[in-house]
This record gives sequence, structure tokens and C-alpha cells, in this order.
Amino acid sequence: MSAPGSPAQDATASDALTSTPWAALPDRLRARGLRWTPQRRVLVEVLSRTDGHVTGVELIERCRELDPDTIPSTVYRTLDVLEELGVLSHSHGADGREEFHVLPATEHGHLYCRSCGGQWELDSDDRSVVAAVEAFDAGRGFEVDVSHIALIGTCAACRAAIAASPA
Repeated sequence: MSAPGSPAQDATASDALTSTPWAALPDRLRARGLRWTPQRRVLVEVLSRTDGHVTGVELIERCRELDPDTIPSTVYRTLDVLEELGVLSHSHGADGREEFHVLPATEHGHLYCRSCGGQWELDSDDRSVVAAVEAFDAGRGFEVDVSHIALIGTCAACRAAIAASPA
């Protein structure tokens, strides 16, 4: 792995920022009356190299590796704008902390096992999710935001281990 600021890492970051949807972000931000600041550029650079879920604290730490003057409030405000632009989405983990999913391919919720700490994505087209969403819509007229579903329980492996253990 290349060291921060090395030519190899800088080339990788530049490549990531010139690919869609990252390349259009400066113009999209300006269209909203926002400036393309060095701190926003650093955050977008970090996000462009992030796959999957990440917390705000983790993003701030990664930004500070590139720019020690990173201000958390700027990171969080920019994350809000980027979510509005569809570049990321947020959800809440089992412990309630906010997590960000970069370039989510599909809307999804999460399952969390309180015994082993395992976590799994719950796709919006999963039969159980579809049935629950339809039931809330039909029964209550309530439209569910699947990306905010977080179900906490005990996974099959932990349930089997608990059942097999002597009392």
C-alpha cells in the first residue's frame, strides 16, 4: 500500500476523482451555491476510495490523515449534501451510531446479531422486506424507508450454539 501523499496514492486518488460520479461533484455543489473547498475535496477524495459502510468518525480520521485541519462540522454538513445528491446514504447501526454507505447500489437495511456482533445487509427485494413494507403500506398507509431498517436479534448460528449449550 502506498504512503499518504506518495505519487502512487496521488495517482489513485486522481483517477478516482475523475471517474463518475465523483468528477461531476464540484459542479453539482456549485449549482447548489456551495463552494468546492479544499476540505470538501479531501472528503470526496476519501469517499472515492471507500467501499461499503463507514462512520463519520472514521471519515474524519481518514480526512485528517490528508489534512490535519479537517473540521468535523464541515465533514458532516458535506455528508448531508452528498446524501441529497445520491452519492451516499446513511443508516444507523445497532448501537445507534450513524453509518454512511458510499454509492449504494441498492437500497437496503441491516440485520445485527447481538450475540456475535455479526451484521448483514437486508436487500430491499428480499421477500421478508417486501412483505413487511407492503403490510405497513396496506395496514397503516405508511411508506417505509428500507435504508433505515435496522433489525437487532440473534443469528441462526448463535441461536444453535445457545440451544446446544448446557443450562
